[in-house]
Amino acid sequence: MKQKTTRTGSRGPSGRGDGLSVRLKTARGRKASSQRWLERQLNDPYVQAAKSKGYRSRAAFKLIELDDRFHLLKQGARVLDLGAAPGGWVQVAQERIGANGKIVGLDILPMAPIAGAELLEGDMLAPETPERLKQALGGGADVVLSDMAAPTTGHRATDHLRTVALLEAALDLAEDVLRPGGSFVGKVFQGGATGALLARFKQVFATVKHVKPPASRAESVELYLVAQGFRANSRACPGKQTA
Repeated sequence: MKQKTTRTGSRGPSGRGDGLSVRLKTARGRKASSQRWLERQLNDPYVQAAKSKGYRSRAAFKLIELDDRFHLLKQGARVLDLGAAPGGWVQVAQERIGANGKIVGLDILPMAPIAGAELLEGDMLAPETPERLKQALGGGADVVLSDMAAPTTGHRATDHLRTVALLEAALDLAEDVLRPGGSFVGKVFQGGATGALLARFKQVFATVKHVKPPASRAESVELYLVAQGFRANSRACPGKQTA
């Protein structure tokens, strides 16, 4: 049976009335959860804008909004994107750092090529990874990005702890590859980085902020930790284990 829809005006990422709201009238053979997901996708102005601009994911707009606020991606910068698949953040970083910059994306999953970017398949926890990344970047990174989150279980506290563990692993790697004064962006869930991990961030970076960009869905519990002013000599810090 052909799907029926109705359309009404809605606002897009620009804030203008440039989107269309779609309501599905029939859902024969479709689960209620699938119906809600499909309606959300059809009604999400960031999904439509990502398609029109050629971005691989709506998450590209989260990085655009973070960079507009914090000015992370400067011309000629070296940028590392951890958990880069499918590549939306790589695309944004590449646009903003220009032809003289260098963008390297790392993911445990293979990614389709992006012209001008170096995409690596590998495990960020592997001992050889930091040196491999520095070689790919041609030196230390000015910015390390991570939009990684652990697969959700539906239990909010568990999901938060698992994503914080990923954030800590990303910080471990960032400390190995960042240049002095560099920046880090990582995903956390509601509650953000706390305790020893937050103390560690504050020891290692000059400024640390939790931010929810407008492109993050209102119902989502995700936040982003933005840390700037990397102190390369602050290796021995609270929460950091040394051999």
